[in-house]
Amino acid sequence: MTNPSNTNGPSSEVKSAIDSAFGSVDEMKTKFNAAGAARFGSGWAWLAVKDGRLIVTSTPNQDNPLMQVADDPSIPILGLDVWEHAYYLKYQNRRPEYIAAFWNVVNWEQVSENFTAAKAGKVPNVV
Repeated sequence: MTNPSNTNGPSSEVKSAIDSAFGSVDEMKTKFNAAGAARFGSGWAWLAVKDGRLIVTSTPNQDNPLMQVADDPSIPILGLDVWEHAYYLKYQNRRPEYIAAFWNVVNWEQVSENFTAAKAGKVPNVV
């Protein structure tokens, strides 16, 4: 995550991949938001690379797309925690509002680095 004043949107390479996979950044955000909002209980929403293409997926609980149990095994480049503990103090039960606010703090430079690694078949080194 980054300071909201530093979010300039995806790099040209990531934007091109998003446009190719989803049609537009707004459409990708719509699919990502829906994946997070529809995740019952606790879990995650992900933007990930699968077979060289971007996908949106979600996983329950502590699972992630790198695990064999994932519905869409892939390499995540952006994730959002939709466990209630991530947003309850500020958003109470308004998960969609929390998800919408997430886009104000996405660190697109990190997403770009993660995308480059994932395209090469490497799991991004995220601390």
